[in-house]
Amino acid sequence: MEQSISKCITRLEFYQPKYLHLFEEYYLSEEQSRFTAQPIDAIRACENDQERIPILILYEDKIAGFFVLHGWNGAKDYSNNKQALLLRAYSVDSSFQGKGIAQKSLELLPAFVKEHFPGKNEIILAVNQINTIAQHVYKKCGFVDEGIRAMGRQGPMYILHMKF
Repeated sequence: MEQSISKCITRLEFYQPKYLHLFEEYYLSEEQSRFTAQPIDAIRACENDQERIPILILYEDKIAGFFVLHGWNGAKDYSNNKQALLLRAYSVDSSFQGKGIAQKSLELLPAFVKEHFPGKNEIILAVNQINTIAQHVYKKCGFVDEGIRAMGRQGPMYILHMKF
């Protein structure tokens, strides 16, 4: 007997300008907006910096989230590892939260980086100390607090590392 399996697929894909209009409906709560950039603003920053690469988080072929991988010019503020990438502007659209998309996208990230950024061996991110929900998700997915701290626009931040 053949079983029908629901395919709820989360995947990562490089942003392309044809997707820009889809971010008009992208929603972050006021609380989320305190800690991360709106995707449209992050995309504009990418247009002016070749080291910033915008990435889509797709869930069942719909844009569910977004982040930027920033090369050495972003990572050097937090690490001496020239093979590190900085994860920035990470978010999941409010309407897609609670589905495990954040966790799945972060679990997919090391393989994505290995495939598309050969030679890179670490992902770094900065998370606000008061953003405990994000800290929990990042740590659950393999990011480690090595004791590095920085000051951000919303106060002190933990610098988390994922080495591979």
